Amino acid sequence: MILCAFSVTAPGNGPVPPRGRTGDGAARGRADFTVTVESAPTGWRGTTAGRARRVTESRTFSVVVCGLILLNAVLLGAETYFPPDAAATPLPRLETLLLAAFTAEIALRAVACADRPRAFFRDPWNVFDLTVVVLTHLPLTQGNATILRLLRLLRVARVARMMPQIRVIVTAVGKSLPGMLGFLALGVLILYVYGMVGWQILSEHDPERFGTLDRAVITLFLLATFDGIGAAVRDGLEVSPWTLAYYGSYVLFAGLMLINLLIGVVVGSMDEAREAERRRLREGGRGSGPTAGRE
Repeated sequence: MILCAFSVTAPGNGPVPPRGRTGDGAARGRADFTVTVESAPTGWRGTTAGRARRVTESRTFSVVVCGLILLNAVLLGAETYFPPDAAATPLPRLETLLLAAFTAEIALRAVACADRPRAFFRDPWNVFDLTVVVLTHLPLTQGNATILRLLRLLRVARVARMMPQIRVIVTAVGKSLPGMLGFLALGVLILYVYGMVGWQILSEHDPERFGTLDRAVITLFLLATFDGIGAAVRDGLEVSPWTLAYYGSYVLFAGLMLINLLIGVVVGSMDEAREAERRRLREGGRGSGPTAGRE
């Protein structure tokens, strides 16, 4: 980074006024300005990072990586049609080529951030990709087919990075987790209260559904999806007409209110995720301009 400082003198008719005074004298006086000019990073790091960044931000690169991820998913499914000890298949060689390709990809993304290393680790997708690749290369992982297959399965999730629509949905799910915790707490409270009430009034007449607290909670959880609600109401009316108020209030709170609350949380998170994606695209557009690479 190069810093240049120089002074600019504005012509005036009078002497420079003392510091702190304002008025006509200040307007006629001389003003000194210090202008700082920052140049883009020079040297091999800046040049190499700029070239690598043009490659990683191109549409062709994204399409190729997305194709490799989908090919990895196809190979995972194809392995289920061969016995585990089938060494004559070309699948292991293809997996080795895919691992080399993904390693080269994450290395190229790291080179693209050579002039600003912190930016690489600020991107959660870069951290996720790097973790999967590094774990795949470990000797412990190479000797365990189950762990290796799970890591290869994690690569399929990387397709969300290449598709903005899926990336927005994944971001929305992450942003909705705090709201979902409150939703789950309220749902557990409603299930517990109504489960205890149901066990109290229906355990003797309907032990299959409300014989114990856990059975009552499972029954109410299914009723929240409106599965078997008609049969449960008919059986309850044989016990007491007040069971209609019990089931009706439960469906109102659990089946309608909670579901609408969940939808509201998800929709709000989707709006936040879309705004974050637009902001990321705007910052990416500014970062690819002539002032890119400054830090």
